[in-house]
Amino acid sequence: MSLLAEDLLLLALDDESGKSIVDSITLPRALAGAVLLELALAGAVLLDEAGVKGKKGRVVVGGTAPADPLLADSVALLGGRKPMKPAAAIEKLSKNLRDVVLERVVANGWVREERGKVLGLFPTRRWPAVDESHERQVRSELYSVLVDGVTPSPHSAGLISLLSATKLAPKIFPDVDKKRITERAKEISEGEWAGKAVRQAVDAVNTAIIVAVTVPAVVASS
Repeated sequence: MSLLAEDLLLLALDDESGKSIVDSITLPRALAGAVLLELALAGAVLLDEAGVKGKKGRVVVGGTAPADPLLADSVALLGGRKPMKPAAAIEKLSKNLRDVVLERVVANGWVREERGKVLGLFPTRRWPAVDESHERQVRSELYSVLVDGVTPSPHSAGLISLLSATKLAPKIFPDVDKKRITERAKEISEGEWAGKAVRQAVDAVNTAIIVAVTVPAVVASS
C-alpha cells in the first residue's frame, strides 16, 4: 500500500501542469503530518497524554520500527531527540521531505520530473502525471467516502483528515459543493474510525498542521 504522504502529494500536484496546487509553506508540513499520522496508525509513535515519559502531549517513539525506509528514518529522527510536541515533530520531519516523497512517486512511475528555466535564468521543476491509475483509485475511494457516504478505511480516513486540516478537499473535488465536502471531510476527521491512541494522534496532528501552516504565513505577511 502507498504511504499517506505519497497519496497526499499526488493529490496536491496538478496532473497536466505538474505544479503544486498547495503553497510552499503548507505542502511540506502537510506531508510531515502525513508521515506522523502514518507512524501513529502503525503504532510506531504515540501521543503521551499521561506524561509517562516526560511532559504531556509529546510524541513518543515505541513499538516495532517500520520496514519502509522513509518511515524508519522518520522514527530514527524523532527517537534521537527528547519527545517533542506534535507541531515541533512536524517541523523536524518537514525538512527536505517534499523532495524525498517526490523521488518516490517518480520512482513509482506515477509522475515524471521536468526541469526548465524561466526567462532563461531561473530554474524550475514540475512533475506532470505519467501513470494516473493509482491516483484515480485514490480519488475514487475518497469520492465514495466524501460524496457517496461510504465508510472509510483507516487509510482513507487518515488521508481525509489531512485534507480537512489543510482545507484541500474542495480543491481536490472542485465540482462538488464546497461547503458540503468541507463539512463531510471534517466529520470524517473527527469520527471514531480509529482507536483511542490513534484518535489522539489524529487530533494532535491536525492541530499541529494548522498551527505550523498558519504561523509562518502570518510572519511572512507581516
